[in-house]
Amino acid sequence: MPGAAMFRRRAVTPPHSSGQAALRRDQGAWLLGAAALTLAPHLLTLPLWVSALSVLLLGWRASLLWQGGRTPNTYLILLIAVAAGIGVRVAFGHFFGKDPGLAFLALLLGLKLLETSSMRDIRAAILLCFFLQLGVFFDNQSLPVAGLALCANLLSIGALLSLSDPAAGTRERLRTSALLLAQGLPFMLVLFVLFPRIEGPLWGLPADAHSGMSGLSNTMAPGSISDLSLSEAIAFRADFAGIPPQPAQRYWRGPVLSVFDGTTWRAARHLEGDRPPYEPSGPRLDYRITLEAHNQRWLLALDFPAGSPDGVRYSSTFQAMYRQPLRSRTRLDLASYPETVVGLNEHAHVLDTALRLPPDSNPRTQALAQQLAAGSTSPEDILARTLARMREIDLTYTLRPPLTGTNGVDAFLFDTRRGFCEHFASAFVFMMRAAGVPARVVTGYQGGEINPVDGSMIVRQSDAHAWAEVWLPQRGWVRVDPTALAAPGRIESGMAGALPAGEVLPLFMRPHLSWLRDLRFRWEAVSNSWNQWVLGYNPERQREFLSRLGLGELSWSTWIGVLGVMAAGLMGLLFAWALRQARAADPLDRAWAAFSARLARRGLNRRPAEGPLDYGRRLAQALPDHAAEITDITTRYANLRYRPPASPEAVRELKRRIRILKLT
Repeated sequence: MPGAAMFRRRAVTPPHSSGQAALRRDQGAWLLGAAALTLAPHLLTLPLWVSALSVLLLGWRASLLWQGGRTPNTYLILLIAVAAGIGVRVAFGHFFGKDPGLAFLALLLGLKLLETSSMRDIRAAILLCFFLQLGVFFDNQSLPVAGLALCANLLSIGALLSLSDPAAGTRERLRTSALLLAQGLPFMLVLFVLFPRIEGPLWGLPADAHSGMSGLSNTMAPGSISDLSLSEAIAFRADFAGIPPQPAQRYWRGPVLSVFDGTTWRAARHLEGDRPPYEPSGPRLDYRITLEAHNQRWLLALDFPAGSPDGVRYSSTFQAMYRQPLRSRTRLDLASYPETVVGLNEHAHVLDTALRLPPDSNPRTQALAQQLAAGSTSPEDILARTLARMREIDLTYTLRPPLTGTNGVDAFLFDTRRGFCEHFASAFVFMMRAAGVPARVVTGYQGGEINPVDGSMIVRQSDAHAWAEVWLPQRGWVRVDPTALAAPGRIESGMAGALPAGEVLPLFMRPHLSWLRDLRFRWEAVSNSWNQWVLGYNPERQREFLSRLGLGELSWSTWIGVLGVMAAGLMGLLFAWALRQARAADPLDRAWAAFSARLARRGLNRRPAEGPLDYGRRLAQALPDHAAEITDITTRYANLRYRPPASPEAVRELKRRIRILKLT
């Protein structure tokens, strides 16, 4: 029975110090299965050569296991290990860090499997599997990865059981592995809920721990946003307290770019404070935003954020910033006032920066802008005439704009006339500056789709966008989105509603695959729940939960004592339950207990430390008329108990002989 499997007394195959015979085929299958599942999620993040070599080593070991042959020479394995170490050093430039560490562990696992020839080697390989199962969460903590790691853990425990219980079958090992995991579940839940949470990991991660995070940058050049818009990855989620804003209001503010060198826009230096540099006014939007890690400080709030959430600061460019880079999923409660007037009394140096252009840059565009300004009476008039002129040019919105040279704005407006949002925003801001109106580029995200399953708003990397802000004397900074001139559907319907016919859409945006979008919505709702209730269980949520239980004011020392007592009590209960299950579940033990009880009623109790054969000899002397039957029963029991395996038929025969024993 599964509840007693770990307490059964079976003969253990004696360990071998060397030789291929030490690793039986069933043990090798369990070990290779555990290693394959352990390495699977790492193969997507490790360098290609590391993944290929790891798979090759596993395949080599599998070939030796099923087709026969001796393990490679120790010197060959050592040579491969040295070459792998040099390769890791060359690939990463160092040995100390998350990425080189995981790469080297993956290669070590493959090499260890290749040389496995003893029980000690098998245990070492399983320990490497456990380390790599933990390491996968450095890169990905999603629900599928957690499930895969759990399955790998299950097989690793099964591989350990194949050493201690070689007679057990595959189904029995799986049941026992699952039971061991289930027995640890209550203890894990208690620790998860009650163990004091801290900000960040328990150890300091190296510099490469946050590499590979994608998202917006604090610079913008032609192609930078169009490349990002091909990604369907989630940038953040938002849950609104009331009715979500209309699509035209869904401008999620990111970096503000004011410095232009002729090709690339960059953010200028700005001030930060605990309060926003404006007085909020108008309708208020309350929402909870859950941002994916992007290794930057910006929070991508709707225009214009206010309030005092913990750790939030406000820049002089009206951007909400966090106190430190977002290197893990972060959830915040924010409030925005989209109708707030900002920048009426803007500093002169900010306006001066918003007018600067590189000398001799894009001469045709400068000439056009000066022509439009010559007949204008006010900045508002220049704005209207510039928008009208861009509309007349008949520009095309496309995901695949042609490459432009040094004077990219000239090429976009007068030659190719095809571009993505960064081309529109860059050209418009350049024209406004050339016409004498302060302007700047704002990057962020525009739009967001409502998940019909859980009601949350999902904003993806494909919603990345760039727009413009112009400064008008009586109105301050005013948002202008020149992309809407060529693609008004981009604002209301997202990128899918704006691209011209024939443009290849990303997979999930294609209209004929609506069923796939529905399936994705359901999965994302499940993932969101996992993120909110498991990965999002941070110190603040723990304090809230414990306060509701009346335990919010306990000190750390008290908590450690409480956890120690609870852990000891829980482990004691589990051990007592397992022992009871073991005794109750083993039919051989039940049969022997029934036999011993019958003899005890005759005054022939089994003595402490008295084995079945010694007990049988003493019974035969005390009951000579039944000596043959008693000797047969005790001998059968000893053979079944200490000579594996005990077949069900043999146990049933023993029970029958005990039942028909008639003591006179």
